[in-house]
Amino acid sequence: MLGLRHRGGCPGPGEVVALPPLEGEAAGGDHETESTSDKETDIDDRYGDLDSRIDSDIPEIPPSSDRTPEILKKALSGLSSRWKNWWIRGILTLTMISLFFLIIYMGSFMLMLLVLGIQVKCFHEIITIGYRVYHSYDLPWFRTLSWYFLLCVNYFFYGETVADYFATFVQREEQLQFLIRYHRFISFALYLAGFCMFVLSLVKKHCRLQFYMFAWTHVTLLIIVTQSHLVIQSLFEGMIWFLLPISSVICNDITAYLFGFFFGRTPLIKAAYVLSKYQYFVCPVEYRSDVNSFVTECEPSELFQLQNYSLPPFLKAVLRQERVSLYPFQLHSIALSTFASLIGPFGGFFASGFKRAFKIKDFANTIPGHGGIMDRFDCQYLMATFVHVYIASFIRGPNPSKVLQQLLVLQPEHQLNIYKTLKIHLIEKGIL
Repeated sequence: MLGLRHRGGCPGPGEVVALPPLEGEAAGGDHETESTSDKETDIDDRYGDLDSRIDSDIPEIPPSSDRTPEILKKALSGLSSRWKNWWIRGILTLTMISLFFLIIYMGSFMLMLLVLGIQVKCFHEIITIGYRVYHSYDLPWFRTLSWYFLLCVNYFFYGETVADYFATFVQREEQLQFLIRYHRFISFALYLAGFCMFVLSLVKKHCRLQFYMFAWTHVTLLIIVTQSHLVIQSLFEGMIWFLLPISSVICNDITAYLFGFFFGRTPLIKAAYVLSKYQYFVCPVEYRSDVNSFVTECEPSELFQLQNYSLPPFLKAVLRQERVSLYPFQLHSIALSTFASLIGPFGGFFASGFKRAFKIKDFANTIPGHGGIMDRFDCQYLMATFVHVYIASFIRGPNPSKVLQQLLVLQPEHQLNIYKTLKIHLIEKGIL
C-alpha cells in the first residue's frame, strides 16, 4: 500500500498515513500491475484539488486607503480623476527626483542608507501582503520570524561588506576583529536559531500554511535583500555604476508613461559622457582610515578617459568623419541602457503578475499616485543583478587598494614573505 505523510497536520517522525486506494486498484496485490507514473498522476490530481480548495478560501486584500495630502486634494478638486492622478503622480515624481539628487550630493554613505531603507520597506510591503492574506489563520510567529530572518541576512551581507572594504578600520578594533573572524559562523548560528524557532512554532492544523509562509519569506529575502546587496557592491565600484543603471530604468519608466519607448534612450549616452568627467562619480568608493570617512578620489581608469575610435566605412560616409572621441564607458552604457529597455521591464511584468494573483492594484499606498516603494523598484532589482554580473565579467580587475587592505591584516612574518617575493619578482622583470 502506498504511504505518504498526512497533508493536513504535522505527524511525528516516521508517522505515515495511507492514502485511499487509487481508482481501479484492488485491495489485494492487483495494484502492482498499474504503472508508477499513473499512480503519481492520480495523486497529483487529488492534491491539486486540495490546493484549489485552499486557494479559494484565501480572502481578498482590501484596497489601500488614499494617502494623498489634503492640500493636493483641494488644489486639484476641479479636475477629473484621470488628470488629478496625472498631476499627483507628476508632482511626487519631481519631489522624489529632487530628494534623490540631494542624497547624491550628500555622498556614497547616504546612498547606502537609502538602499537599505528601500530594501526594508519593500520587504515590509511584500510580507504584509502575505500576512493580510493569511491573517485569519492566526499563524504564530510569522511576522516576528520574517523580520528576524531579514535581520540575519542583512547581518551576513553587511558583515561581508565590512570585511572586504573596511579591513584597516577593523584591524584597529579588537571587538570587530572577533566578529569579522567568526562572521560566517555567527551568521549561520543566528539563522539556525530562527530555523529552530520556526520548527517549534508549527501547529498541526496550520502546518501546511506555515510552510507556505516560510517559503514566502525566503523567496522575498532572495529577491529583495540579495539584490540590494548587489546594488551596494556596484556602488563601491564607483557611483556612476549606481546612478546610470537606476537612471536608465527611471527614464524608461517615465518615457513609457509619457512619450513611448524610444524617447528616453539618447539622453542616457549624454549623461554617461557628462558623468565620466568627474572623479566624484567614476572613482571607487573607499574608506580612508586616516580621515575616518568615505572618499572618492583616484586617477580615473582608462574606462573614463577619452579615446579615439575609427568609424566603420558606412558610418564614415554618413557622419563625414573618420574618427570619433568617446569615453569607453559610453560604449558600456549602451549595453546597460539596452538591458534596462528590453529586459528590465520583465521585472515589472513579474510584479504585475504577483499583484494580479492577489487581486491588488499596488503593493502599498506609501506614495500617492505611485503605490508602494516596491511598485517603483520592481525593475530596479533585476537591473541590479545584471550590473553586478556585467562588472564582474567585463569591467572589474585587480583592486590595488583592496589588496593593500588585505596585506595590512596579515601577520608581520607573512607580510615580510610577500615583500621578499614581490621584490624578487620586480628585480627579475628589471623594474628594480
